[in-house]
Amino acid sequence: MSSIELTKTGVEGLDDILNGGVVKHSTTLISGNPGAGKSILGLQYIYNGVELFDEKGIFLTFEENRDDLRQAAESIGFDNWQRYVEDGRIRVYDKQVLLRENDFGAAIDILLEALDNDDYERLVLDSLTMFQLFFESEREQRTYLLKFTDILRENGLTTLMTNEQGTVFPETDIGLESFLTDGNIFLLQTPTDSGVNRYVWVAKMRKQNIDSDIFPVEITQGGLTVHENASAFSMIGEDGSAFG
Repeated sequence: MSSIELTKTGVEGLDDILNGGVVKHSTTLISGNPGAGKSILGLQYIYNGVELFDEKGIFLTFEENRDDLRQAAESIGFDNWQRYVEDGRIRVYDKQVLLRENDFGAAIDILLEALDNDDYERLVLDSLTMFQLFFESEREQRTYLLKFTDILRENGLTTLMTNEQGTVFPETDIGLESFLTDGNIFLLQTPTDSGVNRYVWVAKMRKQNIDSDIFPVEITQGGLTVHENASAFSMIGEDGSAFG
């Protein structure tokens, strides 16, 4: 059996629980409620691609403009972000570009033009929640999401897509997009007296053996760090049922 090629995220601790990284040319859904660190993980994945692995990346954001994105990247220590954008190793398409025509076909054409002109290996879509506003029905969303993920795979991209999660425990709020992607990673946060505790749960990764425990996460300068000591609680209750 041939070995599976992996793309390292470069996120400390995350590649360990993924047994080396995400499958090359796959699409992974990053879900979490507001403030869980989804966009930071996306920035970190693209930045690390250039900084650590000499892999060019594309960042599609329906929620920010490019200046906001640069400020967010620099605020968590990605000091070379703007230099990489200027020299083309990171390509940013912000909401002003992607929403200009209010048509998803036009957004795909913009992306395909970039892929024709250069060799990119990583892509982040932030967020799928905004992406879905292009479409009037769930059936249309499903059709275009399948088409989009096929385009990304055919062009050799390993993709992370962020998705807004309305609940703390994801089993109560799984949408069709979870079934159309190759992997599902949930960023969880629970309130405490002193703030919030953050966790990551890798729920699914096709073609991979993964550690499905829940692991603590910190967000500091440099982005997310995943700690390898598994959390004391599980997504599965004692009776075998999921929380939620």
